[in-house]
Formats: sequence, C-alpha cells, structure tokens
Amino acid sequence: MRADWLLLICLAAPLAGQQLDTTTTHASPTLVRYGKWATLAAAVGMGLQAAVAHQDADQAFDQLKDYCFTDLTHCDQRPSGAYIDPVAEQYYQASLGHDRQARRWLIGGEATLLVTAGLFVWELTRPRGPPRNIPFSPSLSVTDGRARMGLALAF
Repeated sequence: MRADWLLLICLAAPLAGQQLDTTTTHASPTLVRYGKWATLAAAVGMGLQAAVAHQDADQAFDQLKDYCFTDLTHCDQRPSGAYIDPVAEQYYQASLGHDRQARRWLIGGEATLLVTAGLFVWELTRPRGPPRNIPFSPSLSVTDGRARMGLALAF
C-alpha cells in the first residue's frame, strides 16, 4: 500500500461509517436574512427619535423654568397641581407631551431590538450546509472493513 493512501485513510478514519450529506442546505429565509437588518435599522431610528423627543421635552421644561424665573407668580398652581398662568401650563403640557412621545419611541425601539435579537439568534442556530459554490463533494464510508471514497463534481 502506498504511503499517501495510508495517510489519507488515517486522516479520514474519524469519518468512518459516516456519510457526508451535502445535498441539503438550511439557508435562512429571505425575510429573516434581510429582516434582521431592517429591524436593527428601525430600532436605531426609533432610538434617535426618542432622543429628539426627549430633547424637545427638556427644551419645553427649560422654557417653563425661564418663564417662572422672570416672575414667580407665573408658577402659582391650583390645588389640582395645574398652573394658574395659561402660558406656564402650556409649557408644562408640551414638556409632558414630548416625554410621552419619547417614552413611546423608546418602548417601540426596545421591542424592535428584541425582535432583531431574536432574528439574529434564530439564524445563528439554524443548521448550515456547505456553501453552494463548492464544485465537488467528497464522500467516505467504511463497510465490511473496506473504505469507499467518492467524489461528485457539479457542472
């Protein structure tokens, strides 16, 4: 027996009795493959929108503080907690509205980020076959003490 054949059989011994299956590939569906990137972009976009809404809420509250510091009577409140001065109340309501909007953007972004993580994990846990651009597929099997090697070429 030639030394190169002996070396090949020794290297292939761990595969003895196993048939290499190259006929099936478990590629992720197109929706998952591209959807994970779309949902990631949406999550980033929602996070940026939340930051803008939060900045708008801060700006409205700063306007309320500036308005109140010009004259302290502007900040007088009713027993219900609402401002007596309609301008001060308008600044306060604008601040609350932007805060609610920022919260909605954040919750949407977090939910979208969870979907993105799920899509990434789902795709990573899918079994993978060999790439489609490999022009040949080797096979090795051992039966009754005889090793059989095969090679399939794709054209």
